[in-house]
Amino acid sequence: MTAVSDTERTTSSAAAVREITVAHSPDSDDAFMFYALATHKIRTPGLRFTHTLCDIQTLNQKAQEGVYDVSAISFHAYPYVQDKYALMACGGSVGEGYGPMIVSPRPFSQNEVKSKRIAVPGTLTTAYLALHLFAPGVETEVVPFDQIIPQLLEGKYEAGLIIHEGQLTYDKSGLHRIVDLGKWWQKVTGLPLPLGGNAIRRALGPQLMSAVTVALRESIQYALDHREEALAYAMQFARDLDPQSADAFVGMYVNERTLDYGADGREAIQRLLDMGHKAGIIGPEARVDWV
Repeated sequence: MTAVSDTERTTSSAAAVREITVAHSPDSDDAFMFYALATHKIRTPGLRFTHTLCDIQTLNQKAQEGVYDVSAISFHAYPYVQDKYALMACGGSVGEGYGPMIVSPRPFSQNEVKSKRIAVPGTLTTAYLALHLFAPGVETEVVPFDQIIPQLLEGKYEAGLIIHEGQLTYDKSGLHRIVDLGKWWQKVTGLPLPLGGNAIRRALGPQLMSAVTVALRESIQYALDHREEALAYAMQFARDLDPQSADAFVGMYVNERTLDYGADGREAIQRLLDMGHKAGIIGPEARVDWV
């Protein structure tokens, strides 16, 4: 019988662990969702997760290149990455009658704002898609999402499309909400507005895709079950939010629907992408595959 050295045992053990690269945005809701995975609060036998933080526009672009095993993406971007990725059945951000907002230093009417040049956080964001469904042909210019409110206040733009924590802080800057696109979408369709989800690389294969999805779902469940500690971790990513506001923001986008979209949530994703394709905003027709 041949003895196995400690070095060989370590090498064999390391080989049995599969690294999974995960990319998500540096926001309090994503941090809350991935808390248990990032801090090893849950067991993931055979898997080691490494995390990269990027803004959503960059994540959408990287997904087109298939860079990460798991990536947060805007639903608007999914048709452009569907050859490389499937959608995970958990981890989505869905607005229940709320979502990205058009804000302005002046109280324009909804019709007036459609004729303004609007600062947007990226052309593949779901916010951009919803804006163009609301106001076909509207003029836009891409501005980093965290610079939209400052540039509105500097007078560089008459209106801006805000996502993330800006939805809770815009009024403190003296800005007016012209339209909440989540509310507009719900009025038009009767459905919640799906904003972003997590996509998983098809090249991992069915078994690994399933195991990684289970791990993410357990991470979300852990955060919901241990809200206080997960929020304490997420606070380091809560730009300009006090703990109470951060709790409210996380509650908006990490909840029971983040564990499972539900039938209406899945319908809303397909409807949004179909409407975008029909309107000529999205080129490829979407075929949504779930893991």
